[in-house]
Amino acid sequence: MKFRNGLDSLLRPEDSVLVLIDHQPYQLANLNSHDPHMVVNNTTALAKCAKVFGVPTILTTVVAARGGNIFPHVTEVFPGQEVIDRTTINTWEDPKVVDAVKATGRKQLIIAGLWTEICVAMPAIQAAGEGWDVTVITDASGGTSVEAHEVAIQRMIAGGINMMTWLALASEWQRDWARAETANTLNDALRDHVGGSAIAYIWEQQLLNTPVPAAAV
Repeated sequence: MKFRNGLDSLLRPEDSVLVLIDHQPYQLANLNSHDPHMVVNNTTALAKCAKVFGVPTILTTVVAARGGNIFPHVTEVFPGQEVIDRTTINTWEDPKVVDAVKATGRKQLIIAGLWTEICVAMPAIQAAGEGWDVTVITDASGGTSVEAHEVAIQRMIAGGINMMTWLALASEWQRDWARAETANTLNDALRDHVGGSAIAYIWEQQLLNTPVPAAAV
C-alpha cells in the first residue's frame, strides 16, 4: 500500500478541481447517514471555499427532471454556471463531465456528492484507477444509511482515495494566514458555516471594535 504523506501530498488550490455530484432533493430525501441540514451547510461551505481559492467547480445532476435541481444554496455561489445533467449513474462515464474536468488541466480531483456509496464511490474509484489524485469530502457527502456511507468510505480508502472534510480542505488550501489575498474572504465563508467558532469570531470582533469607556471622573 502506498502511503499518502509529505508536503507534496497536500492539496493545493492551483492544482485542484472540484466536482459536486447530485446534491438534489430526491437524494437528500433519503439521506440517513447525516443530518440533512449539515450536508446542505457543508456543501455550500465547500462551494464557497472553492470560489475563494479560484478552484474550478463542475456541477452535475442525474436526471434533474425527476430528481430535482441542485440545492440553490450551491448554484447561487456560481450564478449562471451550467449544470451538467446526466443519465449515467457513474459520473465518470459521462464524457461531458470528464471533458470539463480534463479541460482544467488539474490532477487533484476533489469529489463530494449524494449518495456516497453510489454517486461518489463509482467515479472516485474509476478516476483513481485512471491516475487521478482523488479526494472525497465526506461531510459534504452522505449515504442512504450510516453503514452505506461508512462501507463506501472503507471501499474507497482501499482503492487509494484520500478522505477529508470541507474545513480540513479549506485549511489545506489556505495553509498560511499570511496569504491575505484569500484570508479575509475565507473568513467570511467560515463565519457563515462553522457554527460555534464562527460566533466566537464575531464576538471577538465585537470586543476588538468596542471603544474602551472613558475613566469615570
